[in-house]
Amino acid sequence: MLSTHRPYSNFRAKWLCARAGYPIRMRKTVLITGGAGFIGSHFTEYLLSQYPDYEVRVLDALTYAGRRENLAAVEGDPRFTFIHGDVRDKQTVCEAMQGAHDVVHFAAETHVDRSILDPDAFITTDVYGTFVMLETARQVGVERFVHVSTDEVYGAIEQGAFTEESPLRPSSPYAASKAGADLLAQAYARTYGLPVLIVRPSNTFGPRQYPEKLIPFFTVRALHDQPLPLYGDGQQRRDWLYVGDHVRAIDTVLHRGQVGEAYNIAGSNERANIEVSRLILHTLGKPESLIQFVKDRPAHDRRYALDDSKLRALGWRPEADFETALRETVLWYANHPEWWQPILQDKQEYQAFVQRWYGR
Repeated sequence: MLSTHRPYSNFRAKWLCARAGYPIRMRKTVLITGGAGFIGSHFTEYLLSQYPDYEVRVLDALTYAGRRENLAAVEGDPRFTFIHGDVRDKQTVCEAMQGAHDVVHFAAETHVDRSILDPDAFITTDVYGTFVMLETARQVGVERFVHVSTDEVYGAIEQGAFTEESPLRPSSPYAASKAGADLLAQAYARTYGLPVLIVRPSNTFGPRQYPEKLIPFFTVRALHDQPLPLYGDGQQRRDWLYVGDHVRAIDTVLHRGQVGEAYNIAGSNERANIEVSRLILHTLGKPESLIQFVKDRPAHDRRYALDDSKLRALGWRPEADFETALRETVLWYANHPEWWQPILQDKQEYQAFVQRWYGR
Protein backbone atom coordinates (compact mmCIF):
# COMPACT_ATOMS: atom_id res chain seq x y z
CA MET A 1 0.00 0.00 0.00
CA LEU A 2 1.57 3.27 -1.10
CA SER A 3 -0.71 5.81 0.51
CA THR A 4 -3.34 6.26 3.19
CA HIS A 5 -4.41 9.68 1.87
CA ARG A 6 -7.88 10.15 0.45
CA PRO A 7 -7.99 10.42 -3.37
CA TYR A 8 -8.38 13.85 -4.86
CA SER A 9 -11.81 15.11 -5.80
CA ASN A 10 -12.23 16.12 -9.44
CA PHE A 11 -13.84 19.41 -8.33
CA ARG A 12 -10.57 21.32 -8.61
CA ALA A 13 -10.00 19.89 -12.10
CA LYS A 14 -13.41 21.15 -13.22
CA TRP A 15 -12.80 24.58 -11.69
CA LEU A 16 -9.43 24.96 -13.40
CA CYS A 17 -10.91 23.71 -16.66
CA ALA A 18 -13.67 26.31 -16.53
CA ARG A 19 -11.30 29.07 -15.54
CA ALA A 20 -9.01 28.24 -18.44
CA GLY A 21 -11.91 28.40 -20.87
CA TYR A 22 -12.19 24.64 -21.39
CA PRO A 23 -15.70 23.17 -21.55
CA ILE A 24 -16.76 21.05 -18.59
CA ARG A 25 -17.62 17.68 -20.09
CA MET A 26 -20.29 15.41 -18.69
CA ARG A 27 -18.66 12.27 -20.06
CA LYS A 28 -15.76 10.66 -18.25
CA THR A 29 -12.50 11.81 -19.87
CA VAL A 30 -9.35 9.68 -19.90
CA LEU A 31 -5.97 11.09 -20.94
CA ILE A 32 -3.64 8.51 -22.48
CA THR A 33 0.00 9.49 -22.96
CA GLY A 34 1.93 7.63 -25.64
CA GLY A 35 -1.37 6.63 -27.18
CA ALA A 36 0.03 6.56 -30.73
CA GLY A 37 2.53 3.89 -29.75
CA PHE A 38 2.14 0.12 -29.75
CA ILE A 39 0.32 -0.68 -26.50
CA GLY A 40 -1.14 2.81 -26.09
CA SER A 41 -2.95 2.68 -29.43
CA HIS A 42 -4.44 -0.73 -28.61
CA PHE A 43 -5.60 0.57 -25.23
CA THR A 44 -7.15 3.63 -26.88
CA GLU A 45 -9.14 1.43 -29.26
CA TYR A 46 -10.18 -0.85 -26.41
CA LEU A 47 -11.36 1.94 -24.12
CA LEU A 48 -13.47 3.59 -26.82
CA SER A 49 -15.00 0.25 -27.83
CA GLN A 50 -15.85 -0.82 -24.28
CA TYR A 51 -17.08 2.45 -22.77
CA PRO A 52 -19.52 4.43 -24.96
CA ASP A 53 -19.75 7.22 -22.36
CA TYR A 54 -15.98 7.84 -22.28
CA GLU A 55 -13.99 10.49 -24.08
CA VAL A 56 -10.35 9.71 -24.76
CA ARG A 57 -7.54 12.17 -25.32
CA VAL A 58 -4.21 10.95 -26.62
CA LEU A 59 -1.06 12.96 -25.94
CA ASP A 60 1.88 11.78 -28.05
CA ALA A 61 5.09 13.38 -29.27
CA LEU A 62 5.11 11.15 -32.40
CA THR A 63 8.76 10.23 -32.02
CA TYR A 64 10.06 7.30 -34.06
CA ALA A 65 7.84 4.66 -32.39
CA GLY A 66 4.70 6.80 -32.13
CA ARG A 67 2.71 6.81 -35.36
CA ARG A 68 -0.55 8.59 -36.07
CA GLU A 69 -1.63 5.78 -38.40
CA ASN A 70 -1.78 3.48 -35.35
CA LEU A 71 -4.91 5.41 -34.37
CA ALA A 72 -6.63 5.15 -37.75
CA ALA A 73 -9.43 3.01 -36.33
CA VAL A 74 -10.55 5.76 -33.93
CA GLU A 75 -9.77 8.93 -35.88
CA GLY A 76 -13.40 9.44 -36.89
CA ASP A 77 -14.82 8.88 -33.41
CA PRO A 78 -16.21 12.18 -32.00
CA ARG A 79 -15.18 11.03 -28.52
CA PHE A 80 -11.50 10.91 -29.54
CA THR A 81 -9.04 13.81 -29.46
CA PHE A 82 -5.39 13.77 -30.46
CA ILE A 83 -2.87 16.20 -28.99
CA HIS A 84 0.62 16.39 -30.47
CA GLY A 85 2.97 17.13 -27.59
CA ASP A 86 5.75 15.97 -25.31
CA VAL A 87 5.25 14.82 -21.71
CA ARG A 88 8.33 16.85 -20.78
CA ASP A 89 6.55 20.07 -21.78
CA LYS A 90 4.75 21.39 -18.70
CA GLN A 91 2.42 23.73 -20.57
CA THR A 92 1.34 21.08 -23.06
CA VAL A 93 0.74 18.55 -20.31
CA CYS A 94 -1.24 21.08 -18.28
CA GLU A 95 -3.51 21.87 -21.21
CA ALA A 96 -3.94 18.20 -22.10
CA MET A 97 -4.87 17.22 -18.55
CA GLN A 98 -7.46 19.93 -17.90
CA GLY A 99 -10.82 18.30 -17.21
CA ALA A 100 -9.45 14.74 -17.37
CA HIS A 101 -10.79 12.37 -14.75
CA ASP A 102 -8.20 9.61 -15.21
CA VAL A 103 -4.68 9.42 -16.67
CA VAL A 104 -3.01 6.32 -18.13
CA HIS A 105 0.68 7.07 -18.61
CA PHE A 106 2.32 4.93 -21.32
CA ALA A 107 4.67 7.54 -22.80
CA ALA A 108 8.29 6.39 -22.48
CA GLU A 109 11.43 5.40 -24.30
CA THR A 110 11.32 1.60 -24.11
CA HIS A 111 14.04 -0.21 -26.06
CA VAL A 112 16.90 -1.58 -23.94
CA ASP A 113 19.41 -1.57 -26.80
CA ARG A 114 18.79 2.10 -27.51
CA SER A 115 19.15 2.93 -23.82
CA ILE A 116 22.65 1.44 -23.86
CA LEU A 117 23.62 3.62 -26.81
CA ASP A 118 21.82 6.83 -25.74
CA PRO A 119 20.62 6.80 -22.12
CA ASP A 120 19.94 10.55 -22.08
CA ALA A 121 16.54 10.36 -23.79
CA PHE A 122 15.46 7.60 -21.39
CA ILE A 123 16.25 9.66 -18.29
CA THR A 124 14.60 12.83 -19.58
CA THR A 125 11.47 11.14 -20.96
CA ASP A 126 10.93 8.27 -18.55
CA VAL A 127 11.94 10.04 -15.34
CA TYR A 128 11.52 13.77 -15.90
CA GLY A 129 8.50 13.26 -18.17
CA THR A 130 6.84 11.16 -15.49
CA PHE A 131 7.62 13.87 -12.92
CA VAL A 132 5.86 16.46 -15.13
CA MET A 133 2.85 14.17 -15.46
CA LEU A 134 2.66 13.47 -11.72
CA GLU A 135 3.13 17.10 -10.70
CA THR A 136 0.47 18.26 -13.16
CA ALA A 137 -1.91 15.57 -11.96
CA ARG A 138 -1.31 16.76 -8.40
CA GLN A 139 -2.07 20.36 -9.29
CA VAL A 140 -5.09 19.60 -11.47
CA GLY A 141 -6.57 16.87 -9.29
CA VAL A 142 -7.32 13.60 -11.08
CA GLU A 143 -9.31 10.64 -9.84
CA ARG A 144 -6.84 7.96 -10.93
CA PHE A 145 -3.31 7.96 -12.35
CA VAL A 146 -2.14 4.64 -13.82
CA HIS A 147 1.60 4.50 -14.37
CA VAL A 148 2.62 1.81 -16.88
CA SER A 149 5.97 0.32 -15.89
CA THR A 150 7.76 -2.94 -16.80
CA ASP A 151 8.89 -6.23 -15.29
CA GLU A 152 12.48 -5.16 -16.00
CA VAL A 153 12.52 -2.90 -12.93
CA TYR A 154 12.98 -6.05 -10.83
CA GLY A 155 16.05 -7.27 -12.71
CA ALA A 156 16.68 -10.98 -13.33
CA ILE A 157 15.47 -13.94 -11.28
CA GLU A 158 16.87 -17.46 -11.58
CA GLN A 159 13.95 -19.32 -10.01
CA GLY A 160 10.47 -18.45 -8.85
CA ALA A 161 8.75 -15.16 -9.65
CA PHE A 162 8.78 -11.56 -8.49
CA THR A 163 5.92 -10.20 -6.43
CA GLU A 164 4.99 -6.53 -6.17
CA GLU A 165 6.95 -6.40 -2.90
CA SER A 166 10.22 -7.55 -4.51
CA PRO A 167 13.02 -4.95 -4.51
CA LEU A 168 13.71 -2.98 -7.69
CA ARG A 169 17.12 -3.96 -9.09
CA PRO A 170 17.26 -2.72 -12.69
CA SER A 171 20.14 -3.74 -14.94
CA SER A 172 19.89 -1.51 -18.03
CA PRO A 173 19.56 2.28 -18.33
CA TYR A 174 16.04 1.67 -19.64
CA ALA A 175 15.06 -0.44 -16.63
CA ALA A 176 16.67 2.10 -14.29
CA SER A 177 14.72 4.95 -15.86
CA LYS A 178 11.46 3.05 -15.39
CA ALA A 179 12.39 2.14 -11.82
CA GLY A 180 13.06 5.83 -11.17
CA ALA A 181 9.63 6.68 -12.54
CA ASP A 182 8.07 3.99 -10.32
CA LEU A 183 9.71 5.47 -7.25
CA LEU A 184 8.53 8.95 -8.16
CA ALA A 185 4.98 7.65 -8.55
CA GLN A 186 5.18 5.95 -5.16
CA ALA A 187 6.57 9.13 -3.59
CA TYR A 188 3.73 11.24 -4.99
CA ALA A 189 1.23 8.74 -3.61
CA ARG A 190 2.78 8.79 -0.15
CA THR A 191 3.65 12.47 0.09
CA TYR A 192 0.73 14.11 -1.68
CA GLY A 193 -1.94 11.42 -1.64
CA LEU A 194 -2.01 11.32 -5.43
CA PRO A 195 -4.27 8.40 -6.47
CA VAL A 196 -1.55 6.41 -8.23
CA LEU A 197 -1.72 2.82 -9.45
CA ILE A 198 1.31 1.09 -11.00
CA VAL A 199 1.27 -1.82 -13.47
CA ARG A 200 4.35 -3.88 -14.27
CA PRO A 201 3.74 -6.04 -17.36
CA SER A 202 5.92 -8.74 -18.85
CA ASN A 203 7.16 -8.75 -22.46
CA THR A 204 4.26 -7.65 -24.65
CA PHE A 205 3.78 -8.55 -28.32
CA GLY A 206 1.18 -8.11 -31.03
CA PRO A 207 0.39 -6.13 -34.19
CA ARG A 208 1.79 -2.61 -34.65
CA GLN A 209 4.83 -3.10 -32.45
CA TYR A 210 7.78 -1.11 -33.80
CA PRO A 211 10.16 -3.56 -35.51
CA GLU A 212 13.08 -3.19 -33.12
CA LYS A 213 11.74 -5.61 -30.48
CA LEU A 214 12.45 -9.32 -30.92
CA ILE A 215 9.24 -10.64 -32.49
CA PRO A 216 8.58 -7.90 -35.10
CA PHE A 217 12.31 -7.40 -35.75
CA PHE A 218 12.92 -11.07 -36.45
CA THR A 219 9.68 -11.35 -38.44
CA VAL A 220 10.45 -8.58 -40.92
CA ARG A 221 14.03 -9.80 -41.29
CA ALA A 222 12.88 -13.35 -41.93
CA LEU A 223 10.45 -12.06 -44.57
CA HIS A 224 13.52 -10.65 -46.34
CA ASP A 225 15.58 -13.82 -45.74
CA GLN A 226 17.98 -11.82 -43.59
CA PRO A 227 19.87 -13.28 -40.60
CA LEU A 228 18.21 -13.11 -37.20
CA PRO A 229 20.87 -11.79 -34.76
CA LEU A 230 20.16 -13.74 -31.56
CA TYR A 231 22.01 -12.67 -28.42
CA GLY A 232 24.37 -15.11 -26.70
CA ASP A 233 23.11 -18.69 -26.63
CA GLY A 234 19.47 -17.67 -27.08
CA GLN A 235 18.47 -19.23 -23.75
CA GLN A 236 17.33 -15.97 -22.13
CA ARG A 237 13.81 -16.60 -20.89
CA ARG A 238 10.90 -14.16 -21.09
CA ASP A 239 7.24 -14.32 -20.13
CA TRP A 240 5.25 -13.26 -23.20
CA LEU A 241 2.05 -11.24 -22.83
CA TYR A 242 -0.31 -10.69 -25.76
CA VAL A 243 -1.29 -7.05 -26.21
CA GLY A 244 -5.01 -7.85 -25.97
CA ASP A 245 -4.50 -9.38 -22.54
CA HIS A 246 -2.29 -6.45 -21.57
CA VAL A 247 -4.90 -3.79 -22.31
CA ARG A 248 -7.60 -5.78 -20.49
CA ALA A 249 -5.32 -5.91 -17.46
CA ILE A 250 -4.82 -2.15 -17.46
CA ASP A 251 -8.57 -1.69 -17.80
CA THR A 252 -9.03 -3.95 -14.76
CA VAL A 253 -6.54 -1.96 -12.69
CA LEU A 254 -7.97 1.38 -13.83
CA HIS A 255 -11.49 0.46 -12.77
CA ARG A 256 -11.04 -2.12 -9.99
CA GLY A 257 -7.52 -1.67 -8.66
CA GLN A 258 -6.87 -0.27 -5.21
CA VAL A 259 -5.33 3.19 -5.26
CA GLY A 260 -1.76 3.16 -4.03
CA GLU A 261 -1.06 -0.39 -5.18
CA ALA A 262 1.21 -1.93 -7.81
CA TYR A 263 0.08 -4.87 -9.96
CA ASN A 264 2.17 -7.34 -11.94
CA ILE A 265 0.77 -8.41 -15.33
CA ALA A 266 2.04 -11.83 -16.43
CA GLY A 267 1.26 -13.68 -19.63
CA SER A 268 2.08 -17.12 -18.16
CA ASN A 269 3.95 -17.92 -21.37
CA GLU A 270 7.60 -18.35 -20.42
CA ARG A 271 9.77 -19.20 -23.42
CA ALA A 272 13.45 -19.09 -24.34
CA ASN A 273 14.32 -16.54 -27.02
CA ILE A 274 15.62 -19.26 -29.33
CA GLU A 275 12.30 -21.10 -29.06
CA VAL A 276 10.39 -17.94 -30.03
CA SER A 277 12.79 -17.38 -32.94
CA ARG A 278 12.19 -20.90 -34.24
CA LEU A 279 8.41 -20.46 -33.98
CA ILE A 280 8.62 -17.27 -36.07
CA LEU A 281 10.64 -19.05 -38.75
CA HIS A 282 8.33 -22.07 -38.73
CA THR A 283 5.27 -19.83 -39.16
CA LEU A 284 6.85 -18.16 -42.21
CA GLY A 285 8.25 -21.39 -43.65
CA LYS A 286 11.81 -20.13 -43.30
CA PRO A 287 14.88 -22.23 -42.39
CA GLU A 288 16.37 -22.17 -38.90
CA SER A 289 19.72 -21.50 -40.53
CA LEU A 290 18.69 -17.83 -40.57
CA ILE A 291 19.39 -17.72 -36.82
CA GLN A 292 22.78 -16.10 -36.26
CA PHE A 293 24.18 -16.07 -32.74
CA VAL A 294 25.83 -12.76 -31.88
CA LYS A 295 27.66 -11.38 -28.87
CA ASP A 296 25.31 -10.90 -25.93
CA ARG A 297 24.41 -7.34 -25.00
CA PRO A 298 25.82 -5.84 -21.78
CA ALA A 299 23.99 -6.66 -18.52
CA HIS A 300 21.47 -8.84 -20.35
CA ASP A 301 19.02 -10.25 -17.78
CA ARG A 302 18.78 -14.02 -18.08
CA ARG A 303 15.21 -14.56 -16.92
CA TYR A 304 12.12 -12.57 -15.95
CA ALA A 305 9.09 -14.00 -14.18
CA LEU A 306 6.14 -12.37 -12.41
CA ASP A 307 3.65 -13.50 -9.79
CA ASP A 308 0.36 -11.93 -10.88
CA SER A 309 -1.92 -13.41 -8.21
CA LYS A 310 -2.72 -9.91 -6.94
CA LEU A 311 -4.15 -8.90 -10.32
CA ARG A 312 -5.94 -12.22 -10.76
CA ALA A 313 -7.74 -11.54 -7.49
CA LEU A 314 -9.42 -8.63 -9.29
CA GLY A 315 -10.89 -11.05 -11.83
CA TRP A 316 -8.37 -10.76 -14.69
CA ARG A 317 -6.87 -13.75 -16.48
CA PRO A 318 -4.73 -13.92 -19.64
CA GLU A 319 -6.80 -15.46 -22.42
CA ALA A 320 -4.47 -15.69 -25.42
CA ASP A 321 -2.84 -18.99 -26.33
CA PHE A 322 0.80 -18.10 -26.97
CA GLU A 323 1.39 -20.16 -30.11
CA THR A 324 -1.86 -18.97 -31.67
CA ALA A 325 -1.27 -15.32 -30.77
CA LEU A 326 2.32 -15.47 -32.00
CA ARG A 327 1.24 -16.98 -35.31
CA GLU A 328 -1.46 -14.33 -35.78
CA THR A 329 1.05 -11.59 -34.96
CA VAL A 330 3.67 -12.88 -37.37
CA LEU A 331 1.07 -13.23 -40.13
CA TRP A 332 -0.16 -9.69 -39.43
CA TYR A 333 3.29 -8.38 -40.31
CA ALA A 334 3.46 -10.65 -43.34
CA ASN A 335 0.11 -9.29 -44.56
CA HIS A 336 0.72 -5.62 -43.73
CA PRO A 337 4.02 -4.63 -45.35
CA GLU A 338 2.57 -1.16 -45.99
CA TRP A 339 2.74 -0.58 -42.24
CA TRP A 340 6.37 -1.52 -41.65
CA GLN A 341 8.11 -0.95 -45.01
CA PRO A 342 8.26 2.85 -44.57
CA ILE A 343 9.95 2.26 -41.21
CA LEU A 344 12.61 0.01 -42.71
CA GLN A 345 13.28 2.57 -45.43
CA ASP A 346 13.99 5.35 -42.92
CA LYS A 347 17.74 5.81 -43.24
CA GLN A 348 18.08 8.48 -40.57
CA GLU A 349 16.21 6.56 -37.89
CA TYR A 350 15.69 2.83 -38.35
CA GLN A 351 18.58 1.92 -40.62
CA ALA A 352 20.96 4.11 -38.66
CA PHE A 353 20.05 2.39 -35.40
CA VAL A 354 20.29 -1.15 -36.81
CA GLN A 355 23.67 -0.40 -38.34
CA ARG A 356 24.97 1.32 -35.24
CA TRP A 357 23.85 -1.43 -32.88
CA TYR A 358 24.18 -4.66 -34.87
CA GLY A 359 27.07 -3.41 -36.96
CA ARG A 360 29.29 -3.54 -33.94
